[in-house]
Amino acid sequence: AGYDGFWLHRRLRAAGVINVSVEPTSLLVDRRARRAKTDRIDADALMRALHGRHWHHRAQAPRGRLGRHVATTAAGVAAAAGLVTRRRGLAVAGAAGWLGGTAELAWARIAPGPRTIGEVATMVATSAVLPAAATWHRLAGEVRARALVGRPPSRARREPPEAVLLDRDGTLVVDVPYNGRPERVVPVPGAKAALDRLRAAGVPLAVVSNQSGVARGLVTPEQVDAVNRRVEELLGPLWPWLFCPHGPDDGCECRKPASGLVHAAARALGVPTERCAVIGDIGADMAAARGAGARGVLVPTAATRPEEVAAAPEVAADLGAAVDLLLRDA
Repeated sequence: AGYDGFWLHRRLRAAGVINVSVEPTSLLVDRRARRAKTDRIDADALMRALHGRHWHHRAQAPRGRLGRHVATTAAGVAAAAGLVTRRRGLAVAGAAGWLGGTAELAWARIAPGPRTIGEVATMVATSAVLPAAATWHRLAGEVRARALVGRPPSRARREPPEAVLLDRDGTLVVDVPYNGRPERVVPVPGAKAALDRLRAAGVPLAVVSNQSGVARGLVTPEQVDAVNRRVEELLGPLWPWLFCPHGPDDGCECRKPASGLVHAAARALGVPTERCAVIGDIGADMAAARGAGARGVLVPTAATRPEEVAAAPEVAADLGAAVDLLLRDA
């Protein structure tokens, strides 16, 4: 899913966890690849809007090729301007820069292979337009991301909630896929302070989490419980702890985006679901809140798709900002 999913995919491949089948290259395949690339660029714009220009360093994420795409595009614009204004020097310099940038990009894509005639022709042709397309999509993504992050929250719900239900992985702690080892638990920045503010306001806290690793045989329920205990050691008391052990195809009523976990947590706390708030990092968390009639606040991470942010009723830059929204009228 977007940027983080791309790099997770690469790590899993390197670890031998998943295999990759290679399909023959065609213009259709390459269009799909370019679409995935532009989705990643939009995700980068969203992360920049939420967490500032240095988010790559904080997330230990590579920066990609956007700078080179912009330079190649600028050179092409300069060449066109030189032709229109009959400034030969500008046209030649711009054309040289554009050709150099395009050739470098084409070779970077051709080098891994396969280097068939059709593959090379496709890569050369698409490399000529990819820098301009990537630059345009990044600019459009910046506008969309700023609009989404700056969107005022819904005015329909302004009273502080009577309970807050939190997703675990990606919301309370850094997401380690299928983690069964307590020593790998790392809270997200500011999590302890944010939860303490809710406790000080008398708001009970629960955790509602999908743990499909149990169904997949990657972790045991006992390991999930051990990780949960470590989260409490680091972040303070949280109760109840509710997790769905099923897989995506099991058809259960508890796995988010279904709202079973939200209903169960509300019952355990003795709070109507419509007086609960759910804080999570993906669209499934918001769908579970919506299905139960609860308030949903999305705290995007690199794994959050831009369309999930667009559909969220309220968006906060981090867990502390989400608590600000919930306690604003307390």
